[in-house]
Amino acid sequence: MRTVEIEAAPRRGLFSPGNTVLYARPINLNMVSRSRVDKIHSPMLADNLIRFDSIEILLRNDRSIITFRTTIDIAREWALADGCLEELDELVLNMTARRKAFSAIQKNCPLLMGVVNTAPDSFYDGGRHSNHKAAISHAHALIAAGANIIDVGGESSRPGSIEISAQEEIDRVIPVVEKVVGFGIPVSIDTKKSEVMEVAVSTGASIINDISALTADPKSLMIASKLDVPVILMHMQGRPGNMQDNPLYDFAPLDIFDYLKWRISICGKAGISLDKILVDPGIGFGKDTEHNRSILNRLSLFHGLRVPIVLGASRKSMIANLSCGEPVEERLPGSLAIALWALGQGVQVLRVHDVAETRQAIKIYQAMVDDI
Repeated sequence: MRTVEIEAAPRRGLFSPGNTVLYARPINLNMVSRSRVDKIHSPMLADNLIRFDSIEILLRNDRSIITFRTTIDIAREWALADGCLEELDELVLNMTARRKAFSAIQKNCPLLMGVVNTAPDSFYDGGRHSNHKAAISHAHALIAAGANIIDVGGESSRPGSIEISAQEEIDRVIPVVEKVVGFGIPVSIDTKKSEVMEVAVSTGASIINDISALTADPKSLMIASKLDVPVILMHMQGRPGNMQDNPLYDFAPLDIFDYLKWRISICGKAGISLDKILVDPGIGFGKDTEHNRSILNRLSLFHGLRVPIVLGASRKSMIANLSCGEPVEERLPGSLAIALWALGQGVQVLRVHDVAETRQAIKIYQAMVDDI
């Protein structure tokens, strides 16, 4: 595990070509009102009413990770002198480029993805929606509360969960997908099985949400390419059955960035275009509380991948671990705190259990911004 060294200012010689990897993330993010957005001339974060004028540079070499914060102009002067201007400019361009995925529905950010889990052993629902009628009714309630997308899943991914067969998963989710697509908003299928993806999309699902980033099933990459719908690639270390058995990282945000960058590249080679890809850093999937906190702290790093960011932290155990050990049913305040943090970091899609409450929190936050 490399040490992290914080520099007060950029200096010559920090970047060594062939031995150093450069990362960057936007900082000093400021959400602005629609009426003022054209009056502020600092760069705009992709698809957001968020401006930024500074960046954090992170440099990973064989021994350490070196970071410093500065304005974009000063960072470019340093990068020119150190021989990494091309790498820096590409990352800044990625941060600001418009995202094409979800273009048909992406009128406002963030979009709210409401969770409908039909698994009897779901970590939060605990089987309350394993009955098809209950699941469909819950989806309808989430839409009425303001959900932009409904995410239907049939297999629990909680730590220690046991995988089920594709047919059992199909039996759980397809009757729900079939009804919910008639409610008039996009439906995503939360699965890592290619067979389930195919049946769900043929039934009307229009998004694939795969916690394994299309790695768990050897056919999923080919099937996702053939289906030609948006795909959410999530990072997970291990599998649900063992992912919390001592997860290890060199530096979690950078390791996950590299992994997702690799998966985006693999998808591109398989014929899945960049405008069909979204990424999810996978809070709680093979990460301890410090890993999760570190990822959230540097959430804006993932804008450098040039695709929309999805975040699912709703009701997760890290909230209890950072607070007072609250049970899952008492983690709404922490879920809202993370949602508002993610909003300020420019996240485009929030996967949540509590749509009405999250929608209200966002509206109040945005109303305050409109007066600034």
